[in-house]
Amino acid sequence: MLQVRGAILRCMFPPKGFRVVSYDCNVYRNQSLEVKMKTKGLELVLVFWSFSSSVFVEKKMMGGEGFRTASAAAGVAPDKAASFNDVVREFMKGLLEMSVEFGRGCRDVVRQSLVTEDSFLVRNFGNDSYIGRKIKVPKDNVLRRLRLFNEYLVPEDKDPLHAWSVILSVFVLALAVLSLSIEYDTAIPVAKKVYIHPPSADRIILPDGRYMAYREQGVPADRARFSIIIPHSFLSSRLSGIPGLKASLLEEFGVRLLSYDLPGFGESDPYPYRNLESSASDMLFLANALGVSDKFWVVGYSTGSVHAWAALRYIPDRLAGAAMFAPMVNPYDSLMNRGERYGTWEKWTRKRKFMYFLARRFPKFLSYFYRQSFLSGKHGQIDQWLALTLGTRDRALIEDPIYEEFWQRDVEESIRQGNAKPFVEEAVLQVSNWGFSLADLKLQKKQRGKGILNLIKFFLSGSEEEYTGFLGPIHIWQGMDDKVVPPSMTDFVHRVLPSAAVHKLPYEGHFTYLYFCDECHRQIFTTLFGTPQGPLPVNNTIEVEQTSLDDIQVQEDASTQDDFRTN
Repeated sequence: MLQVRGAILRCMFPPKGFRVVSYDCNVYRNQSLEVKMKTKGLELVLVFWSFSSSVFVEKKMMGGEGFRTASAAAGVAPDKAASFNDVVREFMKGLLEMSVEFGRGCRDVVRQSLVTEDSFLVRNFGNDSYIGRKIKVPKDNVLRRLRLFNEYLVPEDKDPLHAWSVILSVFVLALAVLSLSIEYDTAIPVAKKVYIHPPSADRIILPDGRYMAYREQGVPADRARFSIIIPHSFLSSRLSGIPGLKASLLEEFGVRLLSYDLPGFGESDPYPYRNLESSASDMLFLANALGVSDKFWVVGYSTGSVHAWAALRYIPDRLAGAAMFAPMVNPYDSLMNRGERYGTWEKWTRKRKFMYFLARRFPKFLSYFYRQSFLSGKHGQIDQWLALTLGTRDRALIEDPIYEEFWQRDVEESIRQGNAKPFVEEAVLQVSNWGFSLADLKLQKKQRGKGILNLIKFFLSGSEEEYTGFLGPIHIWQGMDDKVVPPSMTDFVHRVLPSAAVHKLPYEGHFTYLYFCDECHRQIFTTLFGTPQGPLPVNNTIEVEQTSLDDIQVQEDASTQDDFRTN
């Protein structure tokens, strides 16, 4: 109160040079005192709060030219007129003093309302509460150890609790600044722009007038022992095929490999009405147009397996078998049990789950996310674009320069048309109703119709038992460290299709087994085709020999006729 009284006296009796025109004092019930003083060109309002040991001063200055500044609390009056900068400075000082005193007032209110003996915090977390008794011993041990540091870190005239709060705040701030500086100093490679290459694909015309681009590898059609057709996965193109597959291995096994662009991808024309049945029809027409007369193998990898499943359902008579690598199924399939569904969804990031939700409920919003990622015109990481969770080996593979070069070229071809609609359609196909179930592919006896007439018809026809589903072999390779298509999906497929041969690959991820692995490719071909026998022999060899014999016969006949004429 002495400070307040001194300030009041100095206001009532200002020093020489400070001419007071009028002043007014008001005392309020909240123990505050307001003093208003007016001078020529200056109005000063002082408000004194006495509920704490310090004095809270609120200053209000008004006026125009000819301002005089005075600090009534200090008893100092300037001789010169105050400038605008002085007024601003005094205003900022008053604002800071108000902020400090406001914080102290809030602290006092909290102490008086929450830290009393009857408050909720003290009753439930105080020293005499159950929780307080439980943590008393550990708390005392920690405080005892911290007292050793007080001698070195905390000044003698400071409260240890206040000092440690300041030290911890500075420590957290230093860590934040350090982390930002490390992130800033880290060399961030400049995003490479997408380059659209000139068109170079071979294409066929489908019955509805659309063009389909394809790529052919391996031996020619007339020398192929086996033919393989591969529909590519999401954000890929015909250029992917089996990444890193050598031409010498195709020649050794006599394999002809065909890959094609899905509608709207690469150089294939879009088809807004496509579904999985039309996808199987496109694959069948491609095989017929390129002279694949025998049955062919279909290979499905990741999301491309959706189209392989469709081929097994809609064109089973043209397939010799199927090879699946981390096959994707509908994550909303009603045949999944709780464990299979949980084992699948728990491996995925929140963003990927959200993207599946959008594809199923609000597919139009996917265009925005696609244009912010792989349709932005710049290259990026596949795991960031598609919100994938990768294992250690997959992470090492995608950082390899060979994979990076392959991936960038494949993406450039995939997004060539710059249209988000085909990608939205592909995402919707994965999570919507396929039009069939995997259970339809299960090999089982066809049930005869009921009734005496159907039974008599069966005996009279003498036909054998008929089967439904896919009759050929199905091989599935699944990496056990795959977090993109978790092993629980393959467990689901194997439960629904018990005849499928599942090859579990320990320590393999989503990419590591199929991409750029010569030994893995040889194992795959050996499993599918057995011992390599090379391509088929050339058919025109016998024709050449026959032609030579005919020429000899003609020559002999001509010689006989000449001899007859001579005689």
